[in-house]
Amino acid sequence: MASGALARSRAQVVVAVTGIAGPTGGTKEKPVGMVCFAWSRKGRVPESFTRRFSGGRESVRRQSVIAALQGLLERLEEG
Repeated sequence: MASGALARSRAQVVVAVTGIAGPTGGTKEKPVGMVCFAWSRKGRVPESFTRRFSGGRESVRRQSVIAALQGLLERLEEG
């Protein structure tokens, strides 16, 4: 998803987020609170990781935004 967004835009870096915020929709393999992140930068190998957050839907969403932006800042600081 991140690589596709980068290829179809004029951006230099992109972040993609997907997951199960709840309160329903989770499964044993993909439980509520599981969120996947990916970052892609021009000329670099895409990076991704998955985290599991606790709390209700709004809490999972807020934690996801924070993690996505922190990851973006870390990658921008790398130069």
